Amino acid sequence: MGRSVRNVNSTEGEDGSMSKPIKERGLTLVYTGDGKGKTTAAMGLAVRAVGRGFKVLIIQFIKSPQRTYGEKIVFDKLGIEIHQMGIGFTWTKTPEEHREALKTAWAYAKERIESGEHQLIILDEINNALAISTFPIDDVLPLGEVLEVIRNRPQGMHLVLTGRNAQPEVVEIADLVTEMKPIKHYYEEGVSAVMGIEM
Repeated sequence: MGRSVRNVNSTEGEDGSMSKPIKERGLTLVYTGDGKGKTTAAMGLAVRAVGRGFKVLIIQFIKSPQRTYGEKIVFDKLGIEIHQMGIGFTWTKTPEEHREALKTAWAYAKERIESGEHQLIILDEINNALAISTFPIDDVLPLGEVLEVIRNRPQGMHLVLTGRNAQPEVVEIADLVTEMKPIKHYYEEGVSAVMGIEM
């Protein structure tokens, strides 16, 4: 908490964004799009980072601790810190319950980012959360504040933001944006979530 530092060696544009990716500053990576694989890519990156000795933190904005997911099982075994702070999809529970969960998740994420304890922090499905339009979220998950935290995070920290419908402002300040595009999916044949693949 309180160690929010801007890297004076990085090049900054007039809008406060970093004009080029500098390894010493830390990168912002965004995995978005309608195709499968966004969280999967981020979890693979977490494993790679831990292999290189990074301290990694994963905060999941939509997934609920009421359900069991494979990444949570293995990361608990490996000692990788992962927190499921959501309550499921927006059509489950009430808007106020979702708003409260998002408020708690963002406050926690902001605190952990500013503490500077980790080299890699993954904000899983935060893009989905920022794109919610069925009820107001800007007072509990303010886009402007998210952008500010990204820009002012401690030097050397990498951030990963996953989820569909990444906001244009998030895309603008990212160093890497990968869009997952669906070509073919077994969902179209009526196959539901597969254990070990989706969960």
